[in-house]
Amino acid sequence: MHNTLIDSTKAVFQSVFRSEPEHIFLAPGRINIIGEHVDYNDGWVLPAAIDKYICFAVKRQQDSETCTFFAADLGESFSFNISEKQSPVGQMWVNYLLGVFDAIQDCGRKTGGLQIAFSSIIPMGSGLSSSAALECGFAYILNTLFDLQLSKKEIALVGQKAEHTFAGVQCGIMDQFASVFGKKNKVMMLDCSSLEHHYYNAQLDGYSWVLFDSCVKHTHLTSGYNDRRKDIELGKEMIRLRYPEIVNFRQVTEEILTELKDDMGDLAYRRCLYVVKEIKRVEEAVRALSENNPECLGRLMTETHAGLSQEYEVSCNEIDFLVEEALKEQSVLGARMMGGGFGGCSINLVKEDQADRISKVIKEKYRKAFGIDMNVYKINISEGIKEYKDNESII
Repeated sequence: MHNTLIDSTKAVFQSVFRSEPEHIFLAPGRINIIGEHVDYNDGWVLPAAIDKYICFAVKRQQDSETCTFFAADLGESFSFNISEKQSPVGQMWVNYLLGVFDAIQDCGRKTGGLQIAFSSIIPMGSGLSSSAALECGFAYILNTLFDLQLSKKEIALVGQKAEHTFAGVQCGIMDQFASVFGKKNKVMMLDCSSLEHHYYNAQLDGYSWVLFDSCVKHTHLTSGYNDRRKDIELGKEMIRLRYPEIVNFRQVTEEILTELKDDMGDLAYRRCLYVVKEIKRVEEAVRALSENNPECLGRLMTETHAGLSQEYEVSCNEIDFLVEEALKEQSVLGARMMGGGFGGCSINLVKEDQADRISKVIKEKYRKAFGIDMNVYKINISEGIKEYKDNESII
């Protein structure tokens, strides 16, 4: 599949630009093993880059001030003058790229003209961070071809800034960080505030990571997210009033929350309870990976889903169904909703030799229950963004 992606992107470049590309770059999507909705709540996340990529075919344009993109999957092109100040446009996919260029201009870096064709096998709208791959992939290309001397951390921050300023999405740093810093068969424990991170082995012999894409995204994702932020802030305010020495959720215990439950109200209490327990689960998950204990990791994932569904209330009927049905299978160690919520994918830790059978069973049950043909993605944990050289291993 990956060689097909590369070959097809090269062919598109040849057709559109009537020449051969000089460089091929691959930018991966990402999963998050555990640590949902704690990136903005003083916690850690546990993401990894995956073998679903955006492929960029690229050629420098000597003595040109024009950068031209061709989005192969959309059949759309866009050009801009690199000497001019950029502004958002009507095409959203273009804004991710213009935002990157604008951020690099703000850093005082100079580039030249480019021709770029790109295509993707990262499923759109499934919570696998295709936008972060697009942003950071372009930033990485500019950094490599024009020797901009940006660090990996700066590339990730450029991608995040582009999403904030040109796409209008106030995202955290996890997606961009995972796409840039990913390592083969490794997950990272990332502190989204300090950007400190550590790698842990994620190669669980005999087990596979399988994603079940519900193919739904309910419209209340943004409003639900904002409501939960308000609930959390109310809870924090109650905690600070009683315990002014507490500065973040890592210091909060379930006992403290129980004590403050009446002051908080049931809603804020349940939101905060989920966060406190999820922060602990991430630490336990790291120990499970370090000890090669997939059973424990699976249990923690399942506990996370229960919290997301019942305490944080960001799941939906379709995702709850996928998780519940998966957990009826003995060969599924753990399952949970992944991402912001109200649709998208569930992530499942499954015995490798049973993955195809279980996927088929769940797919049939889901179609019968909701009339939707879900998608199944078996994924491997891969390297972060890189330039591809002929005949090298991709994953």
